[in-house]
Amino acid sequence: MIPLQHILALSAGLFAIGVYGVLSRRNAILILMSIELMLNAVNINLIAFAMYLAPDRFVGQIFAIFIISIAAAEVGLALAIILRVYRTRATIDVDNIDLMKW
Repeated sequence: MIPLQHILALSAGLFAIGVYGVLSRRNAILILMSIELMLNAVNINLIAFAMYLAPDRFVGQIFAIFIISIAAAEVGLALAIILRVYRTRATIDVDNIDLMKW
């Protein structure tokens, strides 16, 4: 069995890459992919702690499935918004999108 510290280090690395992607990217699709990477890092943490603390119960896996389903809904909605913005503004650069400004 893999030690918990190794799994947590992997998860922290994935989460850090996701945060860097959100903060440094200008493309809305890449920002969305970085958010998904952060959610997957959280899923790894949930499953690792569940297997470490209560290996006979499936609590971490159930929470991970809920997060995956919420992430799928979030991706669907976000892609619909991004496509709509692209059709009106012809760009998905988040610095150039100023729909809420007068």
